[in-house]
Amino acid sequence: MYEKYFKRLFDIVCALAAIIVFSWLYIIVAVLIKIKLGSPVLFKQARPGKDGNIFYLYKFRSMTNERGENGELLPDEVRLTKFGKMLRATSLDELPEAFNILKGDMSVVGPRPQLVRDMVFFTEEQMKRQSVRPGLSGLAQINGRNGITWEEKINYDLEYIKNITFIGDIKIILLTVWRAFVKQEGISQDGMDTAEDLGDWLLRTGKVTVEEYEEKMERSKSLIEV
Repeated sequence: MYEKYFKRLFDIVCALAAIIVFSWLYIIVAVLIKIKLGSPVLFKQARPGKDGNIFYLYKFRSMTNERGENGELLPDEVRLTKFGKMLRATSLDELPEAFNILKGDMSVVGPRPQLVRDMVFFTEEQMKRQSVRPGLSGLAQINGRNGITWEEKINYDLEYIKNITFIGDIKIILLTVWRAFVKQEGISQDGMDTAEDLGDWLLRTGKVTVEEYEEKMERSKSLIEV
């Protein structure tokens, strides 16, 4: 009953409340980004949503746009400033996702929207996580976030979709606030400034060949271009 009839209403109420109550914080963060990182203030990126449909996720920008001699963006660890790390550590960069929730792209609670280049590496079983709206937070986020392996992360997502309840969502929201804002756990992987892509992890651990990796990366590009 909750998943089918009330979860979307719960999402709308929560998103509206967050936007109204924290409107002052949106303004302060936007001004600081403008001063420290320049324009644009918002960062948007294609992500796979429910049923694998592509939508654009909005975040506050946390990296510079520095490029190398060949015109390509420099690695994340170079472009991620001290200020950007603070935004991520406090999850303030994710405030604009409330508008994604309001639009219906996302839910307050659900599997986190991974990159399109992650989705193309999902198995048929793992793709079941795309049967629901992706969430601002989820079961994986309260059990380690980026500090757990990809297999653990996806297994938590699959566990969540089997039993979606109002009480369960409330528990995840409360634990998210505690772990993200108070304890600041699992913001990045050990030894890395940002989380490792699924394809990169599979290639590094020998679970896919270079040929399979390159083929799926090309497929992810074609999905975004459609």
